[in-house]
Amino acid sequence: MSKKVRRIGVMTSGGDSPGMNAAIRAVVRTCAYYHTDCVGFYRGFQGMINGESINLNARSVRNIVNQGGTILQSARSKEFLTEEGRAKAAKNLKDAEIDAMILIGGDGTFRGGQVFSKEHGIPVIGVPGTIDNDIYGTHYTIGYDTALNTVVEAIDKIRDTASSHNRLFFVEVMGRDAGFIALNSGIGAGAEEILIPEEDLGLERLLDSLERSRRAGKTSSIVVVSEGDKIGKNVFELADYVKKHLPYYDARVTVLGHIQRGGRPSCFDRVLASRLSVKAVELLLDGKKDLMVGMLNNEMESCSLDQALKGKHNINKDLLRISEILST
Repeated sequence: MSKKVRRIGVMTSGGDSPGMNAAIRAVVRTCAYYHTDCVGFYRGFQGMINGESINLNARSVRNIVNQGGTILQSARSKEFLTEEGRAKAAKNLKDAEIDAMILIGGDGTFRGGQVFSKEHGIPVIGVPGTIDNDIYGTHYTIGYDTALNTVVEAIDKIRDTASSHNRLFFVEVMGRDAGFIALNSGIGAGAEEILIPEEDLGLERLLDSLERSRRAGKTSSIVVVSEGDKIGKNVFELADYVKKHLPYYDARVTVLGHIQRGGRPSCFDRVLASRLSVKAVELLLDGKKDLMVGMLNNEMESCSLDQALKGKHNINKDLLRISEILST
């Protein structure tokens, strides 16, 4: 029989994403609803190692649902990669009488939680929080929708300048090795070309596409480039290559960078974070462990952390077809 969970810890780890605060709030208030204590750990796994914690109640998380970032802060911990570091974290959890942990983050967070749970027997549930949307077992991760809206708004503004000066803009967006942000924001912003890691267009095809756009009468163009795209070594070299072979283009580069990870979360992300986090607490109280919660077809589902780490969230191929049609 599973040990009754009376005290749940929560932390955020890895890259921050809009909606993490909404997730923390939902964890804390769900714990309060079920008369379960909740403890927040600062700075992810490193905070667990250092014993940096705070008791949280329903009033502790007031007025944070609309805030970007994370009130518990986030960090990457090299010490947690060692057995000694994880043992220190486990001792601190035991001393604080923590029965289970909810980990809000991406695949690195889940990988650390999986190892930690196996070594020390502490139940963990993962809540997917990353703008990259690259986690298997959920159609959407917390922060992805907000990041998309941030990118589309930025590209809309860049297009004003591109049109005013007859320029070609290469806009690099985040996503690590996944092209979800680039593909969806590119379609939403009406980009002429979208370059993602999952689909290698090749340099010659890119040149042909831009040449067709020029012959069709387009005087300005936007190319959205995922940071993990393999077509060029980096977006600046890609722009130089195009300028060399298509000298009539006045090509410029904009790297959107970390503005994509900040800002007030969208309504979608606030609701998603709330639904996932309520489910995470309820799974722990039901004696479940070592799972990740996700949303599939608008329903809350769960899968093992092992599945979440080994599976691959694939790009929607139909969106690739649509982007090609609409760039005509």
